[in-house]
Formats: sequence, structure tokens, C-alpha cells
Amino acid sequence: MFILDCDGQRLVAKYYDETFPSPKEQRCFEKSIFNKTHRADGEIAFLEGMTIVYKSSIDLFFYVVGSSQENELMLVSVLTCLFESLSHMLRKNVEKRSLLDNLDSAFLVMDEIVDGGVILECDSQQVIQKLNFRTASEPAYGFVLFDYITGTTEQSNSVSRRCQT
Repeated sequence: MFILDCDGQRLVAKYYDETFPSPKEQRCFEKSIFNKTHRADGEIAFLEGMTIVYKSSIDLFFYVVGSSQENELMLVSVLTCLFESLSHMLRKNVEKRSLLDNLDSAFLVMDEIVDGGVILECDSQQVIQKLNFRTASEPAYGFVLFDYITGTTEQSNSVSRRCQT
């Protein structure tokens, strides 16, 4: 899986096998895919014995690549999940600047969908729910601690009112 900008430059990429072991080979592969697909109206391409599904949005190109034996519908469902999950995480602002500002979220989304080349999830709602659970539970501790220190909780307010009377 990888995401390129409108110039074909890599923004986010995850490779799960050794087909392209070096970053130079990966970038060359990405550039050849981009050159073949950036002006095409299709959603699927075949290159170097690989099946490639892709989608563009504003100034981004999303790609999911599999072997020639891979089911195209499965690859499309991974692509759709990736795009919808990022769209939700970026609040429907799926463009280069927003993605760069939230690269950590993009990598988390990719990790929730595919792990080690194995597709784990194709439902964007499940991905979002898992990521929201993580991100929503982490700051809650900070707020509780802040409220405790500053004494702004309802319980501390009611206790302080009782002590004053």
C-alpha cells in the first residue's frame, strides 16, 4: 500500500515482502505505476506481474498492490477501507497538506488494515472504532489528572461546597 502526491512522490508506503527490497527499487516501482495510472480513468492496472488498484482524490493517489493471483475485489475492498478510514480521520479533508499533518494516523490506519501482508480488516467503521478507542482512551487520563490537580471535577466542587457550609 502506498500514497503518492500529484507529482508521483511518496508520502506514505508500506511494503510487506521482498519484491522490491531497497528504497530505490520501491521508488522506481512507484514512479512506473504513477506514470501508468495518473492520467488513466480506470481503477485497476497490471504491471510487472502485479495487480494494482488505485484511486485519486484531489492531489493524492492511493494504491494497493497484490500479486497477479490476488483477488481484485479483495484489493479494492482494502483500498476502499484505506480511503474511507483516512477520510474519516482527516475529517473529509483528504489532501496532501492534511495527510502530511497526520502521517501518524495514516500509518495507524494502514497497520489496522494489513499486518505483515495479511489483510486484517476491510471495514472502515471497524478500523475507525479501533483507532478511536486508542486515541480516545489516551487523553482521558490527562484530563482526569488535570481535573484532579485543579479541583474542577463535579465531585471536588460538591465537596468544597459542603466544606464551606
